[in-house]
Amino acid sequence: MSDHGVETRQFGHRARLALSPALALKADGQAHAARTMWNCLHAWWQMMPKEKRTLANADAAIRQARQEIDFLAVLPAQAAQAVLKTYFQAWKNCWDGRADAPNFKARFRTALTVDVPQGRDLNIVRVHRRWGMANLPKIGRVRFRWTKDLPVGKHADKDNRITGARLVKDPLGWHIAFRVQSLEPVPEPHQGPETGIDVGITVPLALSDGERYGHGAWLTAREQARLLGLEQRAARRKKHRKPGERTSRRLHHTYDQIAGLRAKAKRRASDWQHKTTTKIADTYGTVVVEALTITNMVKSAKGTVDQPGKNVAQKSGLNRSVSGEAWGRTVTMLTYKLARRGGTLAKVPAPGTSRRCSACGFTTPGSRETQALFVCRNPDCGWTGNADHNAARNILHLYRTGHALIPAAGRAVARRARRVKPATAR
Repeated sequence: MSDHGVETRQFGHRARLALSPALALKADGQAHAARTMWNCLHAWWQMMPKEKRTLANADAAIRQARQEIDFLAVLPAQAAQAVLKTYFQAWKNCWDGRADAPNFKARFRTALTVDVPQGRDLNIVRVHRRWGMANLPKIGRVRFRWTKDLPVGKHADKDNRITGARLVKDPLGWHIAFRVQSLEPVPEPHQGPETGIDVGITVPLALSDGERYGHGAWLTAREQARLLGLEQRAARRKKHRKPGERTSRRLHHTYDQIAGLRAKAKRRASDWQHKTTTKIADTYGTVVVEALTITNMVKSAKGTVDQPGKNVAQKSGLNRSVSGEAWGRTVTMLTYKLARRGGTLAKVPAPGTSRRCSACGFTTPGSRETQALFVCRNPDCGWTGNADHNAARNILHLYRTGHALIPAAGRAVARRARRVKPATAR
């Protein structure tokens, strides 16, 4: 135990569920009932005057809905209460400027989820090394992949326990996300060295000490060919659909296959990011990155009818590559992993880091000859090296000279600017 004491930490752990077709059908029914409950709440909110939009009135409304609408009864009562609390929290997030106003949830464009608010209802048991079992209300006993030690049985107490869970369905199937509360020692300050990181596409992560982390394609050549064929098939079927006609089951099935391949690529990317950021957080005490506005970087170049854009197709390809690297997710992982190890993550301004020479400090036009080669055009310098390594050294230099924008020893939360409350919600 650290001399600094202990702290309570809450984190999530996601595991894959092994559901039979009958149990998967029950989970689907509960998820659609939860989605319908949300839509009923939203319709009730819009109809009621402001003074009657209270938690007690909303609770009475959902109780009445469960009695009048038969299929809502498949949703456990505690899960229905969780939908109510989530809906009210969504409005609070909107009023505080952290999110947009809640809206209706469509059947095919909404992620299916079901809450299990009470951890004691799960009754988790580890069966053997690879599998555990949990009890899901109105579904039954189900198996899940045991990939992380959970505080259950004799290892659980009031400070280390599972407080609840949520069932989530994605294109790869049903998963369970546990909410875990644990008491851990406050970490000692990390004694590792400092490093700057330059993110890119050809070289995903380049460090100021010369270390580089790369990866291959997230899908194999065969999977990429299959994905292209499915996308072309979906385009043909969508082209022959009449305006206003409902999407056919065949087209929905094609969409599901496309989503499955994309989810597989995302899972592989996330796995690489977790392993890489864990290695970096274990090695370095201070990590410095650029404060990139990725949303602006991936904007379309189409322009307008009066002023059409240039190189639109090339910019679209670049946008897809930037989005595929998920730089923001990498920074998020580094932030919380460094905090758990006593390290620090800082952000510095991004402009000029690729054009400045890290050896002499001058920015001379034409120094970056190619994507990988940097040759300083300053006659008194002439330094030559890898362009990504040069940018990473400049990032670390900005931090050391006091240009850090967001020194974050803990988890940073970026909040939107506070906006005026919507008139319908006042």
